[in-house]
Amino acid sequence: MPPHHPLAIIGAGLGGLTLARVLHVHGVEAVVYDLDASRHARSQGGMLDIHEESGQAALRAAGLHDAFRRLVLPGAEATRILDEHATVHLDEPDKGGGGRPEADRGHLRDLLLDSLPEGTVRWGARVTAADPIGDGRHRVTIADGSSFTTGLLVGADGAWSRVRPLLSDARPSYTGVAFVEGDLLDADRRHPRAAAVVGAGSLFALGDGKGLLAHREHDAVLHVYAALRVADDWAASVDFGDTATAKAAVLEHFADWDAGLRSLIADADGPLIPRPIHALPVEHRWERVPGVTLLGDAAHVMSPFAGEGANLAMIDGADLGRAIAAHPGDTETALAAYERRLFPRARAAAEDSATGLSVCLGEDAPRRLRAMICAPHEDS
Repeated sequence: MPPHHPLAIIGAGLGGLTLARVLHVHGVEAVVYDLDASRHARSQGGMLDIHEESGQAALRAAGLHDAFRRLVLPGAEATRILDEHATVHLDEPDKGGGGRPEADRGHLRDLLLDSLPEGTVRWGARVTAADPIGDGRHRVTIADGSSFTTGLLVGADGAWSRVRPLLSDARPSYTGVAFVEGDLLDADRRHPRAAAVVGAGSLFALGDGKGLLAHREHDAVLHVYAALRVADDWAASVDFGDTATAKAAVLEHFADWDAGLRSLIADADGPLIPRPIHALPVEHRWERVPGVTLLGDAAHVMSPFAGEGANLAMIDGADLGRAIAAHPGDTETALAAYERRLFPRARAAAEDSATGLSVCLGEDAPRRLRAMICAPHEDS
């Protein structure tokens, strides 16, 4: 017989780990399965702005807020908005107390992992199927042919969730926008022009339906994203295995942009990585299905133009953990209570994300973004 877990979480991202931690705080045991071979198997991405009302609230529920504050990068809430000619439309320093401090995603994930009992996360377990077996229980199959059963299955396994089909036929669709990511290392010394353009925190250089976005990380690393409106097969037409070719293909879109802005791509260290942006429908939801639910991108993947993805995943995890703890032995009441909070919050964030994409990659983008940030009631 396969092993049985009363509660199994698929995915050791920030949302799944927050859920596991909040459950642990309340004395509820859970196991987390993740496809990565280990916690160090791949880079976890760049900086995240952790919102007071969501990500930080989740960390408080997890008993980790004080430890999180020690991870915050000082000065990183500074924001610059430029147009394609590097004309400055906003240069807002980090004055402290902004409510959205920046922390490295990898450091935050390590904080959550280190807060869990040893053995909570089972690495190297790529889920290939999840099937109902009656009475709200499910059998989960792993790529190596093994399986387990669970009384409560939580899909925290991202945009292409293997758990979502138990609840919904929806699949993420391409938004028409692709990011291309790169890094400039030791930028203050090796790339002073790019470092000066980005400044102390985040940069939004916008114009003509595209953008160069960047933020400063620890150790003077600049993490850069080129945001392009391109066909869904554009990345496949570019040889990203050849960095020089990839740079040329991206810079083609920024031919008439300021040289300092172009240097964010031209001088990047290491390979460029394409990231097509997908989203579920804004109104995505499902009917209650016994013994299973979703959180994070599995429930509501959206574009990153409102900075909500990681924050939503964490507050989803915290809310679900608290609901389970508040209704011991009554899984369905817990899941129903959680989903009543999840659906309206996710819809509002998805609407904000869609609006942010439209503003940042639309007409008069620098002025409209500045209006959104500084004067929300100003006619944009």
